[in-house]
Amino acid sequence: MNNQASYRVIQWATGGVGRAAIEGVLAHPQLELVGCWVHSADKAGKDVGELIGGEPVGVVATDDKDAILALDADCVLYAPLLPDPAEVELLLRSGKNVVTPVGWFYPVPGEDRLAAAARESGVTLHGTGIDPGGITELVPLVLSSLTAQVEHVRAEEFSDIRTYNAPDVVRHIMLFGGTPEAAMSGPMIGLLTGGFTQCLRMLLDGLGFPADAEIRTDQAVAVATQPLDTPIGVIEPGQVAAQRFAWEAVVGGEVVARLAVNWLMGEEHLDPAWEFGPEGERYEIEITGDPSTFTTIRGFQPPTPEEGWIRNPGIVATANHVVNSVPYVCDAEPGHLSYLDLPLISGRAHPRFAR
Repeated sequence: MNNQASYRVIQWATGGVGRAAIEGVLAHPQLELVGCWVHSADKAGKDVGELIGGEPVGVVATDDKDAILALDADCVLYAPLLPDPAEVELLLRSGKNVVTPVGWFYPVPGEDRLAAAARESGVTLHGTGIDPGGITELVPLVLSSLTAQVEHVRAEEFSDIRTYNAPDVVRHIMLFGGTPEAAMSGPMIGLLTGGFTQCLRMLLDGLGFPADAEIRTDQAVAVATQPLDTPIGVIEPGQVAAQRFAWEAVVGGEVVARLAVNWLMGEEHLDPAWEFGPEGERYEIEITGDPSTFTTIRGFQPPTPEEGWIRNPGIVATANHVVNSVPYVCDAEPGHLSYLDLPLISGRAHPRFAR
């Protein structure tokens, strides 16, 4: 990476990750925010600084996609609620690199349209984040360098979903507060599987496991045993108050890798009686080999649900991973690139230490 170069950046969408990404861009010594696309008309025409609750920064948000495509910029931070491959292709073909936390973590065989668009336009597409997109494969791969003869890898999240400031998503897409039958047949497993499967495949390829590993998915729910007062409203007894999603890679009948998320509306009054235990909210990474290792990562979950609604560290960390990737992606060879194709990505020192 050229530490002296500067890069012009556009933010696409201003949800939780988008707002945190704007903060990250403004703080990054090599990045300049030059544009911002917003979904809603009431945000269009406003200074981006106002949209993130700060002082004006001199960049006005727009809901005009054509204006964004025509804008001179090096990279777009693409962070909508739901990804649209057609939008990403247009951004790539407009000559802009794209970094995103909503997918494209690892190339999928046979799905090379966006990779072709990137190569033909001389730019790069890169997916990154936390879970999926960081703790699910990047961190285990780094830790695996200390182990020989790896037999099994597990990366698992344990989080209180009450800290997630997106009540409509939690209620109507994740289907917390609904019936177990609705949640088990709902859209979440499908929405999550694409990204988590890509991360699982990257992990397997990076470690040298057979490419034909079988991928299994699993889902389970726990229900409330008494009324729960939550940020999405009261969850009544018998309604979904916790969910677990898991993806496993199987080689020769043996599970060699497992990615999982555990999302709970608190730890009380659940059936089954799931809980975080004395370790609390966390991420766990376990590698079985010679020697085996067990790592716990803390700090990405807020101390209380209320604090999470104000500023959720996990959302901020996701955005930072996107922002810090920009110089590396802009300097990379064209195409659809994963962590396996890029150098080690790092953050930047606080401005008070600037040289």
